[in-house]
Amino acid sequence: MIHNPILPGFCPDPSIIRVGDDYYIANSSFEWWPGVKIYHSKDLKHYEQLPSPLNRMSQLNMVGEGDSCGVWAPDISWDGEYFWLIYTDVKTRTGGLFNTHNYLVKSKDIRGGWSEPVYLNSSGFDPSVFHDTDGKMYIVNMINNFKGILVQEYDPAQECLVGEAKNVFPGTGRGYTEGPHIYHIGEYYYLLMAEGGTGYDHMVTMARAKSIWGPYEEDPGNPVLTSDMENPDELQRCGHADIVCTQNGEWYMVHLCSRPPKGSRQCVLGRETAIQKMVWNEEGWLRMACGGNFGQWETEEPVGLAECIFPEEAGKDYGRDDFDIATLSSEVQRSCVEHDSALWEKIERNEIVTSEYLDVRYTSLRQPYDSYTSLTERPGYLRLYGQESLNSCYNVSLVARRQMERHVQVETCVEFTPTCREQMAGLAYMYDTGNFYLLVKTRDEEFGNQTLDLKSPAKLRLIKSDHFDVTDVIPEISIPEETPLFLRVVTTQEGLYAKFFYSLDGKEYKELAELPTKILTDEQSDGFTGAHFGMYCHDMTGLRRYADFDYFEMKLY
Repeated sequence: MIHNPILPGFCPDPSIIRVGDDYYIANSSFEWWPGVKIYHSKDLKHYEQLPSPLNRMSQLNMVGEGDSCGVWAPDISWDGEYFWLIYTDVKTRTGGLFNTHNYLVKSKDIRGGWSEPVYLNSSGFDPSVFHDTDGKMYIVNMINNFKGILVQEYDPAQECLVGEAKNVFPGTGRGYTEGPHIYHIGEYYYLLMAEGGTGYDHMVTMARAKSIWGPYEEDPGNPVLTSDMENPDELQRCGHADIVCTQNGEWYMVHLCSRPPKGSRQCVLGRETAIQKMVWNEEGWLRMACGGNFGQWETEEPVGLAECIFPEEAGKDYGRDDFDIATLSSEVQRSCVEHDSALWEKIERNEIVTSEYLDVRYTSLRQPYDSYTSLTERPGYLRLYGQESLNSCYNVSLVARRQMERHVQVETCVEFTPTCREQMAGLAYMYDTGNFYLLVKTRDEEFGNQTLDLKSPAKLRLIKSDHFDVTDVIPEISIPEETPLFLRVVTTQEGLYAKFFYSLDGKEYKELAELPTKILTDEQSDGFTGAHFGMYCHDMTGLRRYADFDYFEMKLY
């Protein structure tokens, strides 16, 4: 059996394709850099993360974009020669006046060499590419304010949209019609959509027509997939899907889902990716193979596909295209908490540096981390040069990893010599610019009045930001200046709380506080991402004082 979610923690809006014996899933990345996550599988059960395709500022410039803006709902496709990736760069999402710009890139190798983007339109988001059996290409996207599904032909030779854009389907009436994909199967064009909003009423619906331009008839069995909201033990927020056919003719649907703790609607893990086996009924409509329409924790494995568990390190160098990550460090994705915790620890407990580049799983905010990091100035350490504070949408020095399970322990060791309170560095547990915890080393002195010999002790602060209301959780603690500082966060009570610790020797840890993680959830933050742990440094003086991080570890607790 395949256990869900297949891609745990902040992997929403999946798009899937098969190329020969290989399967690829693309996920939204929002304001996190680089743009779009790509995962590879041979068996639809185990996955490795590949380098992201949008790795140059010329492809994606998110500096200044708000929380949960950036890359929404990418779609990946293949025409037999090129991989195509279409994505939305959301500049603003306030009120009903979203600024959503859609772009298209292509590459002959999914692991690198992606083209410069072609601008398409700004009429809506969640675009997809449809390659028809006659060789024509179409761009499909929802229309802003959820007014329907737009289809327009694309000319790959001229690299532009051609012909008339047409609203082919207004939606089923369930609201928030988005995430469209079109498939030409047999005599029908099938339109798969997400409806109901990306919260707990989320669902997958379908319609079909004998022409791509319609008219489309609604599936009488809609929704094809949704969630059992009356049973909190089941997968929740199931929706936004894509389908794929295996080499042996079996059909599978990947979709987003969430795992709030029982009795709670606090999704600190954000929206994740799950998979369900599907079948076509006698009337030609898509149905879950297990019956019903609720997302399930597990589904049947495909027939005839050999299990393929990827090695911890593929050790394969795909070259460095501007800010692309060279080392393909595979991520054997865990499925659920009940799986082997020893395997999880073996995979996640790693030094920062796998070569001269960071592991492919590390991410930054809105722009490449290259401008504020170094792995060579002090070999074996990640050096972060301080910039703006974490509540900025511009230049923030943070290198992070997404939280993938409810019970995790995250630890790092930092060496930092601040001269004033405007400088701090340490461990961040964050959702976005307004909602985070910081466990950091700093100093009391005011900038411009600090003593040259720094005789006063450094300080340890535990800071909370709740919708930009920034407070100290505990009184500042005096700590030695030169000693490396070990910082640890342990999530507890099904991830609803987090304990914060520090140590001066890496052996004896002192607990500082146990705090609720509610501020790090989709529901509290009104966002679409998920919680991240990261190494962080800021210097509000503009002097870019640096901090050195020895290691970063994440494991099941």
